[in-house]
Amino acid sequence: MHTIADHLIASLKASGVRRLHGLPGDSLNGLTDALRRDGEVDWIHVRHEESAAFAAAAEAALTGELAVCVGSCGPGNLHLVNGLFDAQRSRVPVLAIAAQIPGPEVGSGYFQETRPQELFRECSVYAEVINSAESAPRILRMAMRAAVERNGVTVVVVPGEIFLAKAPQDTPPTVVRAARTVARPDEADLREAAALLNAGRRVTVLAGAGAAGAHDDLVRLAEVLQAPVVHTLRGKEHVEYDNPYDVGLTGLLGFASGYKAIEEADTLLMLGTDFPYRQFYPRHAKVVQLDLRGEQIGRRTHVDVPLVGSVRDTLPALLPLLTAKPERDHLDRALAHYTRTRRSLDRLADNDHDRTPVHPQFVASTIDRLAADDAVFTTDVGSPVVWAARYLTFNGRRRLLGSFNHGSMACALPHAVGAQAAYPGRQVVALAGDGGLTMLLGELFTLRQNRLPAKIVVFNNGSLNFVELEMKAAGVVNFGTALDNPDLAAVASAIGLWARRVERPSDLEGALKDAFAHDGPAVVEVMTARQELSVPPAITAEQAKGFTLYAIRTILSGRGEELLDLVSTNVARRILR
Repeated sequence: MHTIADHLIASLKASGVRRLHGLPGDSLNGLTDALRRDGEVDWIHVRHEESAAFAAAAEAALTGELAVCVGSCGPGNLHLVNGLFDAQRSRVPVLAIAAQIPGPEVGSGYFQETRPQELFRECSVYAEVINSAESAPRILRMAMRAAVERNGVTVVVVPGEIFLAKAPQDTPPTVVRAARTVARPDEADLREAAALLNAGRRVTVLAGAGAAGAHDDLVRLAEVLQAPVVHTLRGKEHVEYDNPYDVGLTGLLGFASGYKAIEEADTLLMLGTDFPYRQFYPRHAKVVQLDLRGEQIGRRTHVDVPLVGSVRDTLPALLPLLTAKPERDHLDRALAHYTRTRRSLDRLADNDHDRTPVHPQFVASTIDRLAADDAVFTTDVGSPVVWAARYLTFNGRRRLLGSFNHGSMACALPHAVGAQAAYPGRQVVALAGDGGLTMLLGELFTLRQNRLPAKIVVFNNGSLNFVELEMKAAGVVNFGTALDNPDLAAVASAIGLWARRVERPSDLEGALKDAFAHDGPAVVEVMTARQELSVPPAITAEQAKGFTLYAIRTILSGRGEELLDLVSTNVARRILR
């Protein structure tokens, strides 16, 4: 008998899906048995459904194609929610198959009863229940189409018995691929934007993830406008390489040079970004914002000329309307500032005379130097993403994944699972925090069980480090942030993974080389400095006041040694340079 589950698997295969990420359960028996019979679609067995959703998000981000995660009824699919929020906010096409209790029992308070279609509505572009075998092919088709066309999460809720129901006769597999479109503003809007840009004397470009695929045109535009290019974190991999006009990041993780290039602009051109931090926008500049989603325009700062379209399609039409600027004073100042900023950051990325603990800047820069030219990097939020933002470099082939919009802990490891499953022969390197890794530690078993050769580098500073920095900036004495970790390399070794613990800077390069050369999953645990400060590019008076209060309160609470460690780690080290 050809079941609904068989139809679902055939439709996913016909649409390019090659694997499902999930955890089995009795309400999924019809689906998992169809997978077994088919034998061509891989089952990536994770240890927590949250990881399945993160893994699918990573796969979709890398491939640009539909990725799928699965959860059983009740608690099983509820666990998907955090990873699905991450996928939705990252705008990647993910289909979540959420099994449901038996249909006739819905509404009776049955064991494990929930209403997934309501629970997932906020983190999806489409969420619907399949109530009959007859409606299943159509709902599946609509869900798949919504995911690939709107670059978002869709959820199909399926009672367990529907998977086993006989599919309607003469129902061919659903084939869904994203349609090819061209999206750019009309001529009148382009001319208005060009007039404003041509009139500007100090134009700065702020480019985000929406600039993907437009690198060469973006560089040509910067040349014509003599404009420094600032990028967001999600735009980093698409913008900074082979770009003589790049002046770094802005924002909380960014560079002083990126902040200044925007602050000193009289005209700001925003390309494919919804950069959220309003305090980093210029106060008096004219603003042109180009975004594929028109509803995002003007959400963060005032906009004088709104443009709706993709960066890739719009720049070729905008460039002929621009007049080449003869003056480059603004650009030269921004580039000189970037050179100084970059030099200052790079000076901090050495082994500091082999002193311990290891400085995280040195760890990130060494990873960058030793990793493959087409490596996929995943990073946890918190301090690892700071060092990834500042020290990983890109070339058009490397990729960077993280929970950059949703900001979830514990994403680096499950993102690495999805990335490595999609590209088994490609180097995948996770920059994991000790807090993030231990939150979903079970996914180390997933690497082993699925023979995924991802490399996990753990920045072990014994704390929720970025939370501590936020407390310092707010004038709060650090509390509740310490992590009493075991030897994480020993834990990984006990699981059956290649693992090494690094305590001295001089041992780091050898450990990373060995890990990267190992034919299988590997963990390198690096004991990093807890008190390393990641200072944002612009310090507000309130933050300075808060940090002063933190110092006073720390001394008064009898923890002066913590303040001495902070000074030793940061101030003294910088003076010695």
